Amino acid sequence: MTEICQGKILLYWAISSAAALVLSPLLIGVINKIKAFFAGRRGPRLLQLYWDLAKYFRKDRLYSSTTNWIFRLAPAVSLTGILLALLLLPGGTQPSPVFFDGDVILFCYLLGMGRLLTVLAALDTGSSFAGMGAARELTFAVLAEAALLGAVGYLVLHTGSLSLSHLLIGAQLNGGQLDCTAMVLIEFALMIVLLTECCRVPVDDPETHLELTMIHEAMVLDYGSSDLALVLYGAALKLWLFASLVVLVLLPLPSVGMTGNLILHIAGVFAVAILVGVFESIMARFRLLKLPLLQAGAFGSTMLAVLLKIIFTG
Repeated sequence: MTEICQGKILLYWAISSAAALVLSPLLIGVINKIKAFFAGRRGPRLLQLYWDLAKYFRKDRLYSSTTNWIFRLAPAVSLTGILLALLLLPGGTQPSPVFFDGDVILFCYLLGMGRLLTVLAALDTGSSFAGMGAARELTFAVLAEAALLGAVGYLVLHTGSLSLSHLLIGAQLNGGQLDCTAMVLIEFALMIVLLTECCRVPVDDPETHLELTMIHEAMVLDYGSSDLALVLYGAALKLWLFASLVVLVLLPLPSVGMTGNLILHIAGVFAVAILVGVFESIMARFRLLKLPLLQAGAFGSTMLAVLLKIIFTG
């Protein structure tokens, strides 16, 4: 019986991980199609990122003479950190086969490792433009991490666990008004974290070419060929990762079974991508001075959820 349960865990986790690896570039296509629809345009092809990745991987690498091994290593290390973080995500309602107490801390550090190498690579180019983007990236990342850790703190209080798998699949609502209110606050915070970490509007615009407003794109302008492909694929995987966090907090639904929850997990990720596309179509990018207020609001919502949990449940 134990072997059967372990087999199911591995199967559902493998399906979830394979879906992330194969379908994550499709999320960018969905977002672009939604934005094109709102703008009344045809827009790029749904599978455009797949074609771009194949094109970039065929090109030869070319590096500036001012860069060293950090610039060359950063895309692969950043992608590796995201892939390792993906291993810690549960598959639908089944925990990750490599979960352990405290792995949520490792999850945060793996994502931070990729950002650190990307920032160092931007500074390694010697470009003041890339340095400006790196400084902005770190500033908003610190604020986003506060909101993410606040959400983790609430989930720890709610589930009594420090494992990412148990935090997510054990966070389902108990039907009370308090739980519903707190969960809305946590979902709001996680969406702000997603928009910040994945460099989406209203925090950043991945399609902008204005030097004074670029953040993440300013750091990766010097990349090309297969290095740029790794950067773009890593960005798509990161979007899948944070969209999964938003969705898995709301699962499982007992009425649909394990297979149904896995399908809801994957469908929910695409629903989040559609929501991001709608946000980017109806909202303008915020001024840089207003972005800390947005991050503070996300952190404040998590702290309010924690206080509600402490006060009303002891």
